[in-house]
Amino acid sequence: MPQLLTPPPRAPIKLADFDPRYVEGDLDKDAAEQQLRENTAALAELAYRLYAENRRAVLLVLQGLDTSGKDGTIRAVTTGVNPQSFQITSFKQPTVEELDHDFLWRIHRATPNRGHIGVFNRSHYEDVLVVRVHRLVPDDQWQARYKLINDFERLLVASGVRIVKCFLHISKKEQRERLEARLADPTKRWKFSRKDLDERKRWDDYQRAYEDALSRCNTEHAPWHIVPSDRKWYRNLVVSTLLRRALEEMNPQFPPEEPGLDEIIVE
Repeated sequence: MPQLLTPPPRAPIKLADFDPRYVEGDLDKDAAEQQLRENTAALAELAYRLYAENRRAVLLVLQGLDTSGKDGTIRAVTTGVNPQSFQITSFKQPTVEELDHDFLWRIHRATPNRGHIGVFNRSHYEDVLVVRVHRLVPDDQWQARYKLINDFERLLVASGVRIVKCFLHISKKEQRERLEARLADPTKRWKFSRKDLDERKRWDDYQRAYEDALSRCNTEHAPWHIVPSDRKWYRNLVVSTLLRRALEEMNPQFPPEEPGLDEIIVE
């Protein structure tokens, strides 16, 4: 049975209903990688037109548990596209300066300029995920943030920003295998932290936090896409397809040329 990629707006979401290993139809890795190459070629042209038009922007939001593949997805999607088209921001623990402002201050500062594609590696949703799970603020404070996030995203859309939100959905078993792979590979041990294991112990808490964020912030103007991510090749294809589709629907156009250019002779 086909699995929904984009649940209906405001519908209650249970992650147990979504298979992280799902693949649509009889697609295999080779076919997916060919389609990915086609997507990135199309994205290069669309990004160039968006940059030339310089009127609108796109924001790709990537959220997911540790090892879900946010970095790998960014590499796959941006390969072959002019780097000037992208503004990539990774949100870590807030700085002292950032904590002295409202929780959306650092997010708004990082939103893409007109003509660009912004990519958020983690995002404003950390403030209803990590903040909630670790009880960093009182409950009423993080609970009020769902509405503020929806209002913030509505403001971006009204300002000409197309938002593509992807939750990279992996299984607990797959996360364990990826953490073990990091330990086994000396070139990847730098990625491993004992904190990853502490966060893994909070798996159920994070599942509930994500379910609430996905349910309460899945809107008509900024819908969530739940991307099966146990298979990296399928994850990359789905995200690149979503981004390509968004840009094709926007259909950016080159600005009109100056009149009389056909008569110019460059000496």
